[in-house]
Amino acid sequence: MDRDQEPDAKDHAPPAEVEPVEVAGEEGIDGEKNEYLKEEVQAVCWPSHLPLPEAPDGLTKARSIGPDEERHPIDRSVSLNSTFGAVDVATLTKFIRDRSSVFSAAIAKRVSSLKESPPVDGNSGPTALVTEFHLPGLKVVVRVKGEDERADAEGEPKGCEIKGRVSFFSRSGCRDCGAVRSFFRERGIPYVEINLDVFPERDRELVERTGSGAVPAIFFNETLLGGLVALNSMRNSGEFDRRLQKMAGGRCPETAPRIPVYGFDDEEELERERPDAMVAEARILRQRLPIQDRITRMKLVKNCFTGADMVEALIGHLDCGRKKAVEIGKELARKHFIHHVFRENDFEDGNNHFYRFLEHEPAIPRCFNFRGSTNDNEPKPIQIVGQKLTKLMQAILEAFASDDRCHLDYGGIGASEEFRRYVNLVQDLQRIDIFSLSADEKMAFFLNLYNAMVIHAIIRIGQPGMIDRRAFFTDFQYIIGGYPYSLSSIKNGILRSNRRQPYSLVKPFSTGDKRLELAPAKVNPLIHFGLCNGTHSSPSVRFFSAQGVEVELRYAAREFFVHGGVEVDLEKRVVHLSRVFKWYSSDFGQEKDILEWILSYLDASKAGLLTHLLNDGGPIKISYQNFDWSLNC
Repeated sequence: MDRDQEPDAKDHAPPAEVEPVEVAGEEGIDGEKNEYLKEEVQAVCWPSHLPLPEAPDGLTKARSIGPDEERHPIDRSVSLNSTFGAVDVATLTKFIRDRSSVFSAAIAKRVSSLKESPPVDGNSGPTALVTEFHLPGLKVVVRVKGEDERADAEGEPKGCEIKGRVSFFSRSGCRDCGAVRSFFRERGIPYVEINLDVFPERDRELVERTGSGAVPAIFFNETLLGGLVALNSMRNSGEFDRRLQKMAGGRCPETAPRIPVYGFDDEEELERERPDAMVAEARILRQRLPIQDRITRMKLVKNCFTGADMVEALIGHLDCGRKKAVEIGKELARKHFIHHVFRENDFEDGNNHFYRFLEHEPAIPRCFNFRGSTNDNEPKPIQIVGQKLTKLMQAILEAFASDDRCHLDYGGIGASEEFRRYVNLVQDLQRIDIFSLSADEKMAFFLNLYNAMVIHAIIRIGQPGMIDRRAFFTDFQYIIGGYPYSLSSIKNGILRSNRRQPYSLVKPFSTGDKRLELAPAKVNPLIHFGLCNGTHSSPSVRFFSAQGVEVELRYAAREFFVHGGVEVDLEKRVVHLSRVFKWYSSDFGQEKDILEWILSYLDASKAGLLTHLLNDGGPIKISYQNFDWSLNC
């Protein structure tokens, strides 16, 4: 094999002058003398723009260090015309080790000299002041090792480290449970919370361990401490800290309450679910009906079938009369398996009436509580579903919201078991009977649903920008009782009694829309302080009970005004109001009416200032605050 040739000198700049190096005493492959060993070789710099020469395959080179030493092969191959001698790895390693030792000794000497320096300016020594110093080409930062780090280095447990497990059973909205939670957080004690409203399958375990279902029930490993009263007693006597220190050195036994596991549903709840009585007929019709696009009333209606087609399919399958088939069709429509394409009637026989299945509704792709197919289980009572929804969302706030509930950890919520169960729960809303709710139940249900949907929307599609803000409130929808509901239709169509949203000319619901039956006869302005749209300027997020929704809304209004919803400048005679009052002025009345209305919800200081302005007869200027649309995270 020919040797690689040096590049032509006329094509490149001449190399730098170097002294010739004589290579001698080397042997070639298999111990044979190499005729090139005694030649004088010039070390030249290989041009950087050319590839390095490659050695012939299988070529190795060995070097004998001395007469009494072994021959150590060099791992890499070396081309015969290489301008450099072989690298002595052992010598190079020794050199690096020696230099590192010298460098380390220099640093240690410098640090030692700093520690031994005399005090400066009355301090105990410069060690407390020096945080860094410089060596040539290196900056060294000096940091005193903390107690926890020193304990780690010496193999000792930290003062606050708990190898055991602190856990407690709780329920959503429980005041005592909130006090226990706050205590653990303030002390920085890691704990496991088992919320029985999130994990109802653990109810039986609590009774077996404590003999009752009372919460909170606090456990140190497998040992029951008691509730809030017992916690306060042990905290005051010092017994709590002694037991906590005792747990620091031991592992948690398997007999302790286990940590809740993500992704597993309540098996007893799943066993209680039953298919709908009409699901067999619905499944047969899905297979047999000629579902296709049709033109009616100068409109293209997709994925529909005629009433006559459905009647004929039922007669053929059930071998029944036409009247019986029509009754079955009406029952399927009542249970929201099918709907008239224009929502004009429940079900009628004939070729001029067109119907479609719920899963074929045009709004379904925008409904985030619909997963590919209709929930065919027997619909649950709306009161039970509403209570579960409220409990789950309260548990989410207790775990992932700040104490004032103005800031939410949306990332934590999206990855939580509480949110996973909430997403499963809202699928039960698809065919539920929502019209059976009372007035207060409707108010609480839609307030809670709106706040929950905002959290769901932010997690699934993200925070809206200025351009897509309107789409955020109109395109994120749930299918509830067979009808689609967006955030805008809930707020403006239901809670505001079908009033236009700001800067819009169209009402949410048209005349004859069955959803209008859910709207109250009169707008309650307090709803604006119970709705959180996920921004800093909106009220804090909260969830309401049907029994006390009016009182809770009043409290929400007072809290909103305390936190900046209104400011009174007595000197300039200016009242600064939230922009909500401007956007929804039709709900609050004229400006003077607004000022008189908010008086009953202000604290004593602001109420006194506003009363003075209203009674002295002078002009009052109202200024509307800028709305902060940034996310409340």
